[in-house]
Amino acid sequence: METVIRLSIALGIFLIMISWEALRPRRKQSPDRKQRWPINIGLALFNMLLMRLTVGGAAYLSAVYAQEQSWGLLNIFDIQGWPAVAVTLIALDFAIYGQHVLSHKWLLLWRLHQIHHTDIAFDATTAVRFHPLEIVFSMLYKIAWILLLGADPLAVIAFEIILNGAATFNHGNVDIPERVDKMLRWLIVTPDMHRIHHSTIQVETDSNYGFSISCWDRLCGTYRAEPKQAQTDMPIGLAPFRNPEELGLANLLRLPFSALRRE
Repeated sequence: METVIRLSIALGIFLIMISWEALRPRRKQSPDRKQRWPINIGLALFNMLLMRLTVGGAAYLSAVYAQEQSWGLLNIFDIQGWPAVAVTLIALDFAIYGQHVLSHKWLLLWRLHQIHHTDIAFDATTAVRFHPLEIVFSMLYKIAWILLLGADPLAVIAFEIILNGAATFNHGNVDIPERVDKMLRWLIVTPDMHRIHHSTIQVETDSNYGFSISCWDRLCGTYRAEPKQAQTDMPIGLAPFRNPEELGLANLLRLPFSALRRE
């Protein structure tokens, strides 16, 4: 049931975002959807099947187990109810920020994470463009934090929903008025804020790592307000990967095991 709830909400948010993109796009995209979407959605479906057959639902089950065994900081200090929910959501949000930074700094993880950045356009489907091994690592990483925290099980479900929804939103190719965007950035990560992270320019790629709450980038010194080029013109992706023909599904699955390309 937990999986059905999460997937239903995720699909609903995705449909809202692609409709918004069609009605009010922020950028003209190249290559078009017909070329990119089968790859991105194909990766998403493959990852869903992999999770279903392996560690799907493990985050929630880990939280239930930690609660039953009285494991983790929240159980040790007997923090329950809404305070436990709040701590769980905030701590896991920061944990994912930390994982994202680590995925850029640790070469082994970058081999996996670069698949997400090889997309040379930027829309809601980019949010699901991840190598299967990175998805598995991310789940194991979250499980470790859940056990350490003794995370509230219902808060873990809520976090997974927020994680998926926020990622779909902040990868959206949607036009938000600049004044509204600047206001929203004080609380959440907006598409214009996160698009900078997908720039081909290294110093911009190494910024704006947050996925939901925008404060972590400001507090940790990784926030960048604007790209060097205009949002509508800035190149997206990685400099060594500009040919859409070499970014097919099979090539992306093999990419972590290939020689790293710098230029």
